[in-house]
Amino acid sequence: MMLGISVIIFGIIQAAPGGPETMLLQSGRIVDPEVIEAYRVRLGLDQPVPVQYVRWLGAAATGDLGQSFARNRPVKDVIFEHLPASLELMGAAFVLAAIMALLLGVVSAVRQYSWIDHLGTGFSFAGIAMPVFWFGLILQLVFAVRLGWLPVSGRQTVGMNSFTDHAAHLVLPGIVLSLRYVAGWSRYLRSSMLGALRSDFVRTARAKGLSERRVVWVHALRNAMIPVVSVMALDTAGLFSGAIITETVFSWPGIGRLFVVAMTQRDYPVLMGILLLGSLMVILFNLVADLLYGWLDPRIRYE
Repeated sequence: MMLGISVIIFGIIQAAPGGPETMLLQSGRIVDPEVIEAYRVRLGLDQPVPVQYVRWLGAAATGDLGQSFARNRPVKDVIFEHLPASLELMGAAFVLAAIMALLLGVVSAVRQYSWIDHLGTGFSFAGIAMPVFWFGLILQLVFAVRLGWLPVSGRQTVGMNSFTDHAAHLVLPGIVLSLRYVAGWSRYLRSSMLGALRSDFVRTARAKGLSERRVVWVHALRNAMIPVVSVMALDTAGLFSGAIITETVFSWPGIGRLFVVAMTQRDYPVLMGILLLGSLMVILFNLVADLLYGWLDPRIRYE
C-alpha cells in the first residue's frame, strides 16, 4: 500500500508547475540560466522522473528521505523537529472531540426529540458547515483580541515555559481542530445508540433490574461504539490533514504549518516526507480500528 501511495505522490509532485529553482527566480535577482541548471544537477532534478523515483525509493528504504532543498538539512530531522507540536495538538483535539461527542451523542439518543437533541443537531450542522479558518479567526478576535483571555497564536510566550502558559496556547487551536469531529462523531453515535437502545439485549438488561445508567453507559454504549470506532479511527488520521489549516491560522509550529511553508518553497523532499507520514497514519489507524472491533464485540474473532 505504501509503495503504491509513494508512486502516486511522487508523480503528482513532479507534475506540479515550478520547482526549487523558482525560489531563485522569485528573489528579484538576475540569475544566470547556467546557475539554475547547475542547481538542478546538484539536486538530481536533471534526471528522468523514473530514475529520480528509484533513487529516492532506495534511500527511503534505509530511512533516508533526502535533503530539504530550503533548509539543507535531512528531511527526517526537519519532520521530527515539528512532529511533537502536531502530536500534542492532535492528541488534545482528539480527547476533547471524543469526550464531547460521547456526551452529546448519548444524551441526544436517550432524550430523543428533546430540546437537548435539537440543540445537538443544530450544533452538529453548524460544526460540519463552518469553515475552519473562519471559526479560528472569530475565536482569536473574541477571546484573544477583545477579551484578552487567551493568546492569539504560537505555542508558548517568549521567555515563558510554564504549563499554564503552554495550556493557554493550546486551548483555541484545540477547540477549532476538534469542532468538526465533535459534530460528526456525535451524530454517528446518536444514530447507533438509538438502534442499540431498541435491541433485545437492552430490554433484557432492564428486565433483570439493572439501573438505567448501567444499561445505557455499559450495555448499549459498548455495542453502539462498534460502527463509530471505524469513523473515529479514520478521522484520527484526518486530524493530520485538518491540522494544516488550524496550525497556519494559529502559527502553531507543527507538521501542518511546515507543509504550507514547504509548498511555498517548492521543497519537494519535505512534501514527500509529510505526505507519506500522513498516508502511513491512515493505514495504521485502519488497523487499529479492526483490532478494536474484537475488543468491543467478543463475537468478532480474527483467524
